[in-house]
Amino acid sequence: MNEAATLTQTDKVLVRKDGKVGTITFNNPARHNAMSMEMWAATADILEHFAADDDVRVVVLTGAGGKAFVSGADISKFESERASKEAIAKYDATSERLHNVMHSFRKPTIAKIRGYCIGGGLGLAMACDLRICTENSRFGVPAAKLGLGYKFDPTKRLVDTVGIAFAKEIFFTARQFSAREAHEMGLVNRVVAEEELDRFVQEYADTIANNAPMTVMTAKYTIGQTVEANPDRAGCAEMVKRCFASNDYIEGRRAFMEKRKPQFTGT
Repeated sequence: MNEAATLTQTDKVLVRKDGKVGTITFNNPARHNAMSMEMWAATADILEHFAADDDVRVVVLTGAGGKAFVSGADISKFESERASKEAIAKYDATSERLHNVMHSFRKPTIAKIRGYCIGGGLGLAMACDLRICTENSRFGVPAAKLGLGYKFDPTKRLVDTVGIAFAKEIFFTARQFSAREAHEMGLVNRVVAEEELDRFVQEYADTIANNAPMTVMTAKYTIGQTVEANPDRAGCAEMVKRCFASNDYIEGRRAFMEKRKPQFTGT
């Protein structure tokens, strides 16, 4: 058992660390990995731990059981978790905390998607940097069939990813979209065969993890700032400056000249 595994108090969220890659698995397959309040909280705790672990350079989020990434909120828990105004406020604050942690997470995140990625599950996937799915994956936001309202931040993330026209189509129709349609919209980065998903994501994660972490984190922050109304140009410039002053910049040049793979340390 690795150190990060002691953070979660629920068997509904599993955690693993393999070298430079941390993995979080939503483990509620009987309900297509629907999220309860304890799952929101446990996931935020694990991400905060991974953020502080210099050995972890990439985090993969995925669902157990092979039929879903996350199918949304666990409605069976609503009676106990959302039965009063106070309970609803606590639930909303817990789920919002996870999205805030993901928004501020400096390291790359990958959503590895099999099957259903619906509602809050799509919101979680959208909060990741990359989304890689199988050919049988399904995506949708069924809010219009449930009478729900969507807040500004998750709506903006969707618009930033797929554009206004596709965002309207997703919300207005409330239907499920195929993996092919999701790729055409830019909702996912890659679509692979079911039997190839694990290998493909592992290779992608390893590729990213073996690149210069300061450069990757600088790129993530700067790209994120490009869609902000008031981008932090000074902060971006400072991060670029740190890259050029780093040991990794020296190592990258030397490795190139010596025709070998660089060994980046993040310093």
